[in-house]
Amino acid sequence: MASRARVRAPELIGAGGWLNTGGSDLTLADLRGRIVILDFWTFCCVNCLHVLDELRELEEKHRDTVVIVGVHSPKFVHEAEHQAVVDATERYEVRHPVLDDPDLATWKQYAVRAWPTLVVIDPEGYVVAQHAGEGHAHAIERLVEELEAAHEAKGTLRRGAGPYVEPEPVPGDLRFPGKVIQLPGGNLLVSDSTRHALVELAPDGETVVRRIGSGERGLADGDARTARFNEPQGLALLPAGPDGGQRVVVADTVNHALRSFDPATGTVETIAGTGRQWWQGAPTSGPAREVDLSSPWDVAYFADRLWIAMAGVHQLWTYDPVAGTVRAAAGTTNEGLVDGPAEQAWFAQPSGLAATADRLWIADSETSALRYVERDPRAADAAGGADTAGEADASKTADAADAFVVRTAVGTGLFDFGHRDGPAEQALFQHPLGVTALRDGSVAVSDTYNKALRRYDPATGEVSTLATDLREPSGAVLVGDDIVVVESARHRLTRLRLPEEAVRVESVAHRTRRAATEVAPGTLRLDVVFQAPTGQKLDTRYGPSTRLLVSATPPELLADGAGAGADLSRELRLADGVSEGVLHVSAMAASCDDAPDIAYPACHVHQQDWGVPVRVTPAGADRLPLVLAGLDAESGPDAE
Repeated sequence: MASRARVRAPELIGAGGWLNTGGSDLTLADLRGRIVILDFWTFCCVNCLHVLDELRELEEKHRDTVVIVGVHSPKFVHEAEHQAVVDATERYEVRHPVLDDPDLATWKQYAVRAWPTLVVIDPEGYVVAQHAGEGHAHAIERLVEELEAAHEAKGTLRRGAGPYVEPEPVPGDLRFPGKVIQLPGGNLLVSDSTRHALVELAPDGETVVRRIGSGERGLADGDARTARFNEPQGLALLPAGPDGGQRVVVADTVNHALRSFDPATGTVETIAGTGRQWWQGAPTSGPAREVDLSSPWDVAYFADRLWIAMAGVHQLWTYDPVAGTVRAAAGTTNEGLVDGPAEQAWFAQPSGLAATADRLWIADSETSALRYVERDPRAADAAGGADTAGEADASKTADAADAFVVRTAVGTGLFDFGHRDGPAEQALFQHPLGVTALRDGSVAVSDTYNKALRRYDPATGEVSTLATDLREPSGAVLVGDDIVVVESARHRLTRLRLPEEAVRVESVAHRTRRAATEVAPGTLRLDVVFQAPTGQKLDTRYGPSTRLLVSATPPELLADGAGAGADLSRELRLADGVSEGVLHVSAMAASCDDAPDIAYPACHVHQQDWGVPVRVTPAGADRLPLVLAGLDAESGPDAE
């Protein structure tokens, strides 16, 4: 093994205590002799959920030598509530110990800067690697095998059962349901996400008519008994076919697929996605069954196509059920809140969709925002001239008529959230996951982390609160004069009468719990640290193997250094007169197996987006290191 810095791992501390240990507290001394992987996560973060899935195979394969410890480090205020962490640990089937760290104490000790971050500790208690973002499971497995061999030889490896204690199963018809729609016959269809199934309920919202899916995690087509899903979420009815029947499209989130369910026959089939997660550089359009998707969270039919909230890559995609194709329709894959032409807009985990005649409403969860897509006004002008346009201009006219723009109704960005009613420009949500169109032209927002149902009226520009004391509402559907809300963390549907007057809620505003990084004025050196895993090298066969994209909110924060490039280090110049903001950094590196005898080396993409709040102060740092993979020699826990 290559020589590594001797960095002693700081102790694991968290005011919320331990989960999945049978009531016992753990220390690093208890774990000595085991390879420990710390997974710094927060349950709002779709990238963190991706990493949970990436680690499942490694966790099972090396169960006698590796202990994964989830360190829950909250972004939102709601995520600092202990019961919410308990719920999330069950919801996402986390099968290892979890430390609830609401004050970010362990996060700070390990100098973590991003969700998700993985830290590897060897059997003697030293930090040997750190990885931010997704796509590192293969590198960590290689490192684990090295550590197993080295410490077996030294006699410092301890094999055996780990400290995980499985919680008692909880009975019930639903477990963390996600979304709901009304079927043409009046019954309700619910995505029973944690049980990997769909449930059809009678109109009372309680009586089970049938379950669709075996209840086992997987990707398998078939009848209602044998089909398999993987944490399904969004549901939408397609327009009726020639026979008058309507199929339901299911956003099968962790399978990275769209599934079709026929209520008449009970048949489930895959209509889009390959089962693999989309990565940078993969196709963004083509035959639906041949293009990878990434955590589709909701679906809605709008403007003659099915729109997909592609939470995993911060985009909206569309599916054409006639042509059987998909394509990226809005968003750049950069995470943030930027309006404008659809192809230039930025989203942050769009998780809820609702269509009206002229708008597609979006619950953009990580920016705590309500946004919408509408046709570009220029498209109407182009379409109006279609009758007189020459044949040469026909394709341009068609393109213009199919152009869309993205606008924000409520919300300001990644780090501001709360519960505040009133004018839209001042109103605040907290990580909403659902949106429902109401008959009067307004929309109801499932304001998930505020435990509330909110309302936005485009006619008045006002936000109000319809109901409170809902546990993680994640979606809703109108049924007659009532609205049926998915109370995900109460494992039920709740029927509410839309009130004549809104509830009055005292205004509460928050910023992210993460402290701003203090940086010095003038020149700031940005270093994205990346070390190719053992046995691999940077892939330069088709040009640069790394990419760095930098921007800021507000844009005026950066006088120089914004934009894209291949070098993972860059000098930024902070503008005079701007005292704080957010640096948006997106980095990618591709590495391949480095062995001359391998004809077709396996290649891997490592990527991460950082949103780093910064405060400019004379005593601040002049260097900002962000670890993508490896160890930063100039910062981190003290080395021996």
